[in-house]
Amino acid sequence: MSTRDHSHPEWVKSSYSSGQGGQCVEWAPSRATHGAIPIRDSKRPQGPSLTFSSPSWRSFITEINAGG
Repeated sequence: MSTRDHSHPEWVKSSYSSGQGGQCVEWAPSRATHGAIPIRDSKRPQGPSLTFSSPSWRSFITEINAGG
């Protein structure tokens, strides 16, 4: 995991975000083709992003879906 400036790609809000100002996560699918998944807090779009490798992101999503 690393922090990088991903201020220019198109960001997509999670389908689980309610739009009510709660916890919102965005990711940049255009960067995912490079083997890195950038994630950021939609409430702080100018803030830092975290970048996960594709295998790490898959493991994270698998754990979330399993209730972990």
